[in-house]
Amino acid sequence: MSEKTEIKRDGAVAQKNSGRGKYQKGDAVMHPFLVDYKEASKSFNINKSVWAKICTDTFKVSRSLYPCLKLIIGEDNDKIRLAVVEWSYLQDLIDNQRGLDDGK
Repeated sequence: MSEKTEIKRDGAVAQKNSGRGKYQKGDAVMHPFLVDYKEASKSFNINKSVWAKICTDTFKVSRSLYPCLKLIIGEDNDKIRLAVVEWSYLQDLIDNQRGLDDGK
């Protein structure tokens, strides 16, 4: 996998020189998210420091974007793709969907 391939697969827009510059942090923008892509063959350790870095990078780019970590775990054609977002954002999505389902 390459980041470019995943970014294209997602229909996201790649950040120029991602992570190297002062303002173009993260790997891609897929509104409303700044996405950081990580790949691992068997596992990936996420902790408070990892998530804090993703959040800090997002806020350097834009206060209107939400941090998102896309994990690609596995090898060859046996990959699992997961997204990590803040629970409050997920809860908002759920609440908005409920409103749509209720005809609001």
